[in-house]
Amino acid sequence: MREVDVAVIGAGPTGLFAAYYAGFRGLSVAVVDALPEPGGQITAMYPEKLIHDVAGLPAVKGRDLVANLVAQAAPFDPTYLLGTRAEKLSHVDGRPVLGLAGGEQLTCGAVIVTGGLGSFTPRPLPCADGVAGSSIVYFVPQPAELADRDVLIVGGGDSAFDWAATLVPIARSVTLVHRREKFRAHAASVARVLSMPVRVVVNAEVTRLHGEGEITAAEITVRGGETETLPVDTVVAALGFTADLGPLAEWGLRLDRRHILVDSAMATNLPRVFAAGDITEYPGKVRLIATGFGEAATAVNNAAVAIDPSAHLFPGHSSDGT
Repeated sequence: MREVDVAVIGAGPTGLFAAYYAGFRGLSVAVVDALPEPGGQITAMYPEKLIHDVAGLPAVKGRDLVANLVAQAAPFDPTYLLGTRAEKLSHVDGRPVLGLAGGEQLTCGAVIVTGGLGSFTPRPLPCADGVAGSSIVYFVPQPAELADRDVLIVGGGDSAFDWAATLVPIARSVTLVHRREKFRAHAASVARVLSMPVRVVVNAEVTRLHGEGEITAAEITVRGGETETLPVDTVVAALGFTADLGPLAEWGLRLDRRHILVDSAMATNLPRVFAAGDITEYPGKVRLIATGFGEAATAVNNAAVAIDPSAHLFPGHSSDGT
């Protein structure tokens, strides 16, 4: 059984800042996330989009913000348990014990839930049933891996257009297929991609994928029945994600629909269990990354006192030690 001072559930921006702040307070940290990469919704859905509402940064790409948050926490050596789901929560001698997928248990001084909108499950591409191999993906952690490949992107939202703009200078070809004529993506993102050498096919669906093991071609059917087969090495299924609380809904947390109710200390109704970020609810809640950062610091400082009642709630300013 592994032991840690603070377990952070969720590796999005709020969780990553919580990992930094817990380290700053001298606490050992483990960050648990079901996704294989840190960054949560940003990494999964809009890594290349510019974010304008993070204090002190006039504009920052989602991918760069995540990288900076990971670098900020790095001096404190947090343990990342990525691709691992937190399944169960119990208490032993007043301390939370997390049961992780695969059977491992994590004994914690405190738990901070920063799961954003909950667990992400990619919406499947219907024609991909039975397709094996790595040639169909739902997000692209390393765009360079798609160099010199024929890429087919399916979807009409922000993530689809972000991936298209990112992959144009890298891939051999980029085709975007959307089942409607109108897009859900931001108009500026659409205009940018339409100005690039990206083939955009609307009112169409991918109806068949060809290849054994790895995809070699895709069949596109346009509304009205006309079909076309084009060479494809990789399909990016940017159809969005469904989100739910998953196992967290069974932990006994006081909930308001899909959100965890917290008080001004970011404490839940369960002992030594705190929450921060988009997953929380309280009067006047505003769901912004900037809000999540402040909530993470509040949660960590109050968790530190819960772990050690002799500790000070306010640890001083970070600049005091430099």
